[in-house]
Amino acid sequence: MIAAIKAPGANTRGLLAYLYGRGSHDEHFDPHIVAGFAMLGMPDPGRDEMATLTELARHLDEPVRLRNSEFGKPVTDHVWHCPVRAAPEDRYLSDTEWGEIAQRVVQAAGIAPAGDDLACRWIAVRHADDHIHILATTVREDGRRPKLHDSGLRVGDACREIEKDYGLRRLKKGDGTAVRRPTQAEMHKAQRLGWEQTSKEWLQDRIRAAIPHAKSAEELLAYLEGDSVLVKAKRGPSGDLLGYAVGRPGDLNKAEEQIFHPGGKVAPDLSLPKLAARLESSAPEEHPTARRNQPSTPWHQATEALDTVQTDLTEDTRAQAHITALGELLEATAEKASADLRPEIRAAAKAFARAQWSQVRAEDRAAHALRSAARDIANTATGPDGSALAALVAALVWAAIVAGRWHEGKGHAHQADAARQALQHLQTAADQALVPVLAELEPRPPRESAQRVLASDIRAAVPDHAARILADPAWLALATVLADAEARGHKPHQLLKEAAAQRELTTARQPARVLITRIQHTGRNPARNRRAEAARSRSTMATDISSRQVQEPQPVAATPPTSQQHQQRR
Repeated sequence: MIAAIKAPGANTRGLLAYLYGRGSHDEHFDPHIVAGFAMLGMPDPGRDEMATLTELARHLDEPVRLRNSEFGKPVTDHVWHCPVRAAPEDRYLSDTEWGEIAQRVVQAAGIAPAGDDLACRWIAVRHADDHIHILATTVREDGRRPKLHDSGLRVGDACREIEKDYGLRRLKKGDGTAVRRPTQAEMHKAQRLGWEQTSKEWLQDRIRAAIPHAKSAEELLAYLEGDSVLVKAKRGPSGDLLGYAVGRPGDLNKAEEQIFHPGGKVAPDLSLPKLAARLESSAPEEHPTARRNQPSTPWHQATEALDTVQTDLTEDTRAQAHITALGELLEATAEKASADLRPEIRAAAKAFARAQWSQVRAEDRAAHALRSAARDIANTATGPDGSALAALVAALVWAAIVAGRWHEGKGHAHQADAARQALQHLQTAADQALVPVLAELEPRPPRESAQRVLASDIRAAVPDHAARILADPAWLALATVLADAEARGHKPHQLLKEAAAQRELTTARQPARVLITRIQHTGRNPARNRRAEAARSRSTMATDISSRQVQEPQPVAATPPTSQQHQQRR
């Protein structure tokens, strides 16, 4: 059950006209009052032919009129409106049950606390089977205003109790991080204009897709303008960016003026301060030799960066930063992935948007490597080869699992659900990404004698999962990968141990396929000659020591004391 408190209004009669009207699509029928502050003597235009909307509005507005006649500044934002809707699969609720629900909602909100005879006036109107509208005027009988701070949270808690008491679909408790649902008016407008999404949904997708392309808020706004988004920047006298609003071309108000939405209204995590913190977080200092061993392409760099996600989820602020950056990597991957995988990865990115933000403050600097990988893919990556994309998508699957577990452990129910939804799309994409890889590997399996040796390596390296790996239909493809790696100088036993240690295999549906992506990623280059590297290291160290001895000034030998000085000391 969802109760959505609307912004305060000023026209009681106007809202009643909507509640008792036919609706923009003739969806209202039999409007009538099911509950109210004082049912006895209540004029109900839905049940009394003599009652009028004007009469009912005056009845509800009476405390407002009295207050405005006695005090200097009139109250203008006095109309409180809260639709309460049941889930589509919920059972039919009677008028009596809806009336009881309305009573509990206004008590929780602070409109009409239990036992308060001087509370606000309110009514609940039913004009459809699945929902009611509660209208209240927010001036009490004693002329004071009700205390409505945090009323949305209290009403949400009340709805969770109502669901339990009435046997309705149980929703998860909100945490104040959700994007506001589209209104009926917004959805009808999109339908009228032939749009698949409402303006705010369209704008949210555009902003999230633009984030990996920018390193600052200014760059982000410039990219959005190039992506057909209308941007209105708010600047201070110095020219500094203070805020921004965005608009969808063709989204006009009744006066034919362009409608703009502040970033924070598009989604809570897309306000300028939050975006600036993510985009402009300074990079950690990097040692000059740090890039020597980095993978050669942005796709491989992203896979390497994802391997750090699990280890960085042990501290909350770092975990939240990595999960936010994971969403950016999903957006970048969806943009540059091959056409056959793009729909599933894009759907995963869209679902994961709800998991990107929670009430935990993010230490954005901690996710620099992951965010840099997303930017590299968005700005410099070309089409990936099949194995590189398969390895990245497999790593994204694991990262989504880890993110969902972290949210679940913190009690972030909605975010955990979003991560699970994204995971379903990523698993489908991972299966699709491996199709061409397996098609290349399966026709050339190693000889049976080599297969038996490699099977022994698997039993020795990953004994807990050996039976599942050898029973996997992709086992022969894995054997081919191991044989190819061995030809490059790698040891299959060592590769298997390293691949199994990267991420656990217990949750893997097809462990052989998972190992294929990991080993192709780590074993794609010739094996390093560790003895030669050690010898070069010792040689370099000796050369450095010798060089320092030549370059550093030699200490001057102390001059022996003269016999006279020697005698004086004695």
